[in-house]
Amino acid sequence: MQTDTPAATADRIRPQNELAGRVWSTGGAEYERISRQIADAIEHCVDRLDPRAGERVLDVATGTGWAARRIAARGADVTGVDIGADVIAAARAIGPASIDFRVGDAEALEFADASFDAVASTFGVMFCGDPERAAAELARVCRANGRLALATWATFGGVREMFDVVMAHHPNPPKGRPSPFAWGDTDRLHELLDPHFEVAIETATSTCRAPDGQTVWDAFANGYGPVAALLPTLEPAAAARLRDDFIACHERYRTPVGILVERPYVIVVGRRRGG
Repeated sequence: MQTDTPAATADRIRPQNELAGRVWSTGGAEYERISRQIADAIEHCVDRLDPRAGERVLDVATGTGWAARRIAARGADVTGVDIGADVIAAARAIGPASIDFRVGDAEALEFADASFDAVASTFGVMFCGDPERAAAELARVCRANGRLALATWATFGGVREMFDVVMAHHPNPPKGRPSPFAWGDTDRLHELLDPHFEVAIETATSTCRAPDGQTVWDAFANGYGPVAALLPTLEPAAAARLRDDFIACHERYRTPVGILVERPYVIVVGRRRGG
């Protein structure tokens, strides 16, 4: 297992992504609650990846390692990387020692060309600031005829609505970074990935099931980097308005037994060109 010193960690993150690293680190171990909400979609992606015993698999933007653990359970030799140091620390504490969890930047992976038999990312690489470079890195570390599986949020639906609420309350929304939801657009996915992979795409829907909107808010306020990092920068009244609008966004999906929010997503399956 790789040990991270502050200097070594800094060396593995592109300078323009250092702020993103701090943001995604904020959730720490609480990010596991977010992964639990989307476990159905993560499992879908792992099924399409079809990891096999003894294969070398890279999980990019692993968070606290939910997908990496599911891949390892099928016998693969897994490495998980994430830009957030604290979520990687949590992944190491939660997961088995057999998984090599490392701090790393999806736009500058530290691995040699063709290091892995398969590469995956579940709702992670879509947040990179340089999508073309991230797609090229996924391809570079994947061997010829190796496999790719991605789960990305659709351009519409529950997650997009939630993000729109959060961004509406952001006093300084990020400038110059592309929308992560572009990775939910079929044409854009082909544009990014076709130079490197033969791809096929399918769509599905994850469901967020909770007693109420407050429960979802508690998970995101404590465990989801972009929300957890934003809250301390807001005045108390502004933070309260964000909380209220976030909860209301989810309460629109109330049923007689709780809330049930549909979160449509996209699965991309690819085969590395060049074999």
